[in-house]
Amino acid sequence: MPHTPRAPITSSPTSLTGQIGQIGQIGQIGLTGTPTPSGTTITTGIPLTLRPDRPRTASPRRLTSALLASAVSVCLVAAGAPATPLGIGDRLFPHLGNPGYDVTAYNLSFTYSGDNSRPLRAVTTIDGRTTTALDRINLDFAHGTVESVEVDGEPAAFAGAGEDLVITPEEPLRAGDRMHVTVRHTSDPVSVAGRDGGWVRTTDGLAMANQADAAHLVFPCNDHPSDKARFTIRVTAPAGYTAVANGLPADVHRSGRTTTWTYRTHHPMATELAQVSIGRSTVLHRKGPHGLPVRDVVPTGDRERLEPWLKKTPDQITWMEKKVGRYPFETYGLLMADAATGFELETQTLSLFEKDLFTEPAYPRWYIESIMVHELAHQWFGDSVTPRTWSDLWLNEGHATWYEALHAEEKAGRTLEARMKAAYGASDRWRAAGGPPAAPKPPVPGQKIGIFRPNVYDGAALVLYALRQKIGTRAFEQVERAWVRDHRDATAGTADFLRLAEKTSGRDLGAFFRGWLYGKKTPPMPGHPEWTSAAPAATAEAAE
Repeated sequence: MPHTPRAPITSSPTSLTGQIGQIGQIGQIGLTGTPTPSGTTITTGIPLTLRPDRPRTASPRRLTSALLASAVSVCLVAAGAPATPLGIGDRLFPHLGNPGYDVTAYNLSFTYSGDNSRPLRAVTTIDGRTTTALDRINLDFAHGTVESVEVDGEPAAFAGAGEDLVITPEEPLRAGDRMHVTVRHTSDPVSVAGRDGGWVRTTDGLAMANQADAAHLVFPCNDHPSDKARFTIRVTAPAGYTAVANGLPADVHRSGRTTTWTYRTHHPMATELAQVSIGRSTVLHRKGPHGLPVRDVVPTGDRERLEPWLKKTPDQITWMEKKVGRYPFETYGLLMADAATGFELETQTLSLFEKDLFTEPAYPRWYIESIMVHELAHQWFGDSVTPRTWSDLWLNEGHATWYEALHAEEKAGRTLEARMKAAYGASDRWRAAGGPPAAPKPPVPGQKIGIFRPNVYDGAALVLYALRQKIGTRAFEQVERAWVRDHRDATAGTADFLRLAEKTSGRDLGAFFRGWLYGKKTPPMPGHPEWTSAAPAATAEAAE
């Protein structure tokens, strides 16, 4: 996420392997046919056109529920309990995600009119498998108009509830069933008042910035990083526009005055890492290490002046591979957006950057390169190895900051020790303002940068520095390589990192991690007992 500060396992101060609490937040119920509080409009709660009866092959699920099904599809809408928003109980975003199923694939289709203030026509198809019996399917969706829903090819009733789209299939789903959900909807690029994220409007089109809780402002989904899936993304746009998305191109089809581009990811991806660029852009291609395809997306008029920066990427990938191992995805590149976002973002295989970062002469060259490495490092730490809960964010941002700082030390003489000493001096203030690195304070509602505070950037990199001081450089580097190798394409959390560090070093690190990750005060730095941290202002906690 922004470089600028500019039942899953989680960790707690007393038990580093406790189970996450189920503290689902119940929001206000949106009425069928009216906008929900978040801006989603549900146009109907029951199909307007009833399908004719036709012969079909009965599945075991349909056989067991055949006598009940015709009553269920009507009664759950007409007389059943009202649609209710759900969540999986994430400590920081309790309303995000939905229980009862695992998504295996998303197929997203967007049609862009050429006007980035008008809603896009969209179809979202979700393939998954139920993990428990369901008579309703909750999806996160909060900023568009839902036109119709199908489950396994059959029309389904639906209603809005808080920031959820609640779907009632014609027949209940059993545990272990495959499910195929199709939602026809619009996707509104104009932000909700007081709400950050989702589509980013650029001077020539659109891009995405979905971290942490904004993918469901763009498309219906299970919007939590613990449920990764493969993506196919199709974008249709008028002549003169170029569309690029995560993964590699699979097809380009021109029809009349429009073109449709199709991209597919080769690895699972969290919803918050999805990226779609639509603009008057040029796509530049080059080779990275071991033949890795590198593609950059730039405003056509800025191609020449951005090239000196873009050509640095292959060497930066090589540098990272020497630190932690082979690049984990099928491609990489930079998306240069002509937009004022205030941050850069590690969207998978195609990192989002503000163009002005590279054209503003006030930024030193070493600083720009270190930020490029920060977002690149996220491809390993955060994208390939994805946080199991948002409280595990320190593992993303701490590592990206760590390799950013190492690169600045090796390439520009900006010593890591000096940066860490400065961070130590500010650490107590950061903890008071934002919480300890692994127990950050909840965000301000609607402000997605709320959890992206200094405590999870340099404050978390300071934890890694302390760990290296504690167990030695050799063991630390082994931990880093094993982390991205063992959890590739998966999710992992703080307790997993603790176990790996203890196994690799052969030491009991429970007390060490409790203090460094959960303490209100910063522990003494191993090897530097003389370092001190300034006391927080008396009003620091009150300001939160």
